[in-house]
Amino acid sequence: MTSRFRVSLQTKILGLVITLIVSIIIILSGVFAYWEKQDTEDRMGQLALQAATTLSFMPTIKDAFTRDDPAEIIQPIALSVQKEIGAEFVVIGNEDSIRYAHPDPWKIGEQMVGGDNDRALKNGEYYISKAEGTLGPSLRGKAPILDDDGDIIGIVSVGFLIDDINSAALQKFMDIGGISIAVLLLGTFGSFMLARSIRKDTMGLEPFQIASLYRDREAVLSSVKEGIIAIDHQGLVTMINQSAKAMLNIAEDTNKKPIEEILPNTQMLRVLESGTPEHNEEMILKDRVIIVNRTPILEDDNVVGVVASFRDKTEVREMVNALSEVKRYSEDLRAQTHEFTNKMYVLLGLLQLGNYQEAIDLIESEFQTSQTQNKVLFDQIQDDTVQAILLGKISKASEQKVDFSIDSESSLQLIPKHINRSKLVTILGNIIDNAFEAVSSQEDKKVGFFATDIGSDIVFEITDNGPGISDSIMPYLFMRGFSTKKGQNRGFGLANVNEIVEELGGTMEISQTSSEGAMFSIFIPKKGGGFND
Repeated sequence: MTSRFRVSLQTKILGLVITLIVSIIIILSGVFAYWEKQDTEDRMGQLALQAATTLSFMPTIKDAFTRDDPAEIIQPIALSVQKEIGAEFVVIGNEDSIRYAHPDPWKIGEQMVGGDNDRALKNGEYYISKAEGTLGPSLRGKAPILDDDGDIIGIVSVGFLIDDINSAALQKFMDIGGISIAVLLLGTFGSFMLARSIRKDTMGLEPFQIASLYRDREAVLSSVKEGIIAIDHQGLVTMINQSAKAMLNIAEDTNKKPIEEILPNTQMLRVLESGTPEHNEEMILKDRVIIVNRTPILEDDNVVGVVASFRDKTEVREMVNALSEVKRYSEDLRAQTHEFTNKMYVLLGLLQLGNYQEAIDLIESEFQTSQTQNKVLFDQIQDDTVQAILLGKISKASEQKVDFSIDSESSLQLIPKHINRSKLVTILGNIIDNAFEAVSSQEDKKVGFFATDIGSDIVFEITDNGPGISDSIMPYLFMRGFSTKKGQNRGFGLANVNEIVEELGGTMEISQTSSEGAMFSIFIPKKGGGFND
């Protein structure tokens, strides 16, 4: 696949600037050349006219006309004036246009040519004319010579060749041409430096590459689910993607607005000042619990901005809880299968030994226990998720030899939709598992469960006869990572439970039971009142 031919930015700038300068130089030079030619013609025409007028008023010239050989006196004067002013010729003739003075002495006494003497000889006018004489096309100043009585007795003609005038104008044009070339070279150098500066600002990228990066960036920002916000060195928002706007309910235009006006507590300004990145920090923005990463933008080791990426912790937690739910169901099924297998082996052994009555008593005992639990579990607790959780925990309790009882006074209808299955598994699963662990060292292991939705709250109570919770650790109980148990990946269960309960607008209370164990009471409003509502 062949790529399109692309012209570099430097070439474009150089070409544009040079073309522009050359065009301006040509236009201005043409205008200047025309003006200069006109000015030169006017100036030389006036010089010729003034010289002719001056000569026509000279008494010596007038007196010479009364002599037998006027040329003897007039010719030297004419040549002197011609040389003085740099004219091509100074010609003086009588009223019949017969020459008394001429640059070429042999033409004296001959008829003046050009045919432009009538206005001076007949009308007595002083004027400038163009005509072609014996020396070629010329610009002439004409003046009549008057005697003392005012009669026209001759004519003075001072001229400059048109070629000489054009040469003078061309010389000035050439002088301007040198300046124009200097301007062209200066403009070329300036455009080269400008292109170099622009390439430095664009990090050596061409415009089409920048456009491609911009398209790619827009596509990436639109596709990622994480919210992304960027600010410049002044704390003004330079970029915010759609995920961030949707997550934080931002509808207005945020471009070049201070970040503190849009999101007052993002802490991005802190990173802007310190230049230190911050990772995986939890915070609340617009009543949502999110996990934030803040990274400074560096240019030549200077912080020129900050970019923050964040994700809704609710989504992360739901994903983790979903995995935890699957793991718990797997463990509970394993426990149930193991416990059922053990009981089948006991029954098989009793039957093989012929102890039929004991086998019958075991079956009736298990049936009676199952009937009692099932009556409460299926008749009084109507929510499928709670039923599934409790069934799993019953099997697990049986395997761990824990007396797990469901209070006969429990009563629970369907859980409201704003309390989803994942959140319910996290709350009840963690509290009940903690209760099982709390009684693991007790000789008589007892854990109780009570649930009711009478009133405006859903209430869950889990009790145990374990060692209880001392006052010294109570302030740290819901701190993430804190645990009284040994091992890795501990100290997250109660922290997650507490966050979910608060998110649902509920509360959790911990108290001592009469048997010195612990009782966890959880109150969740039936109507949503948490962060996401």
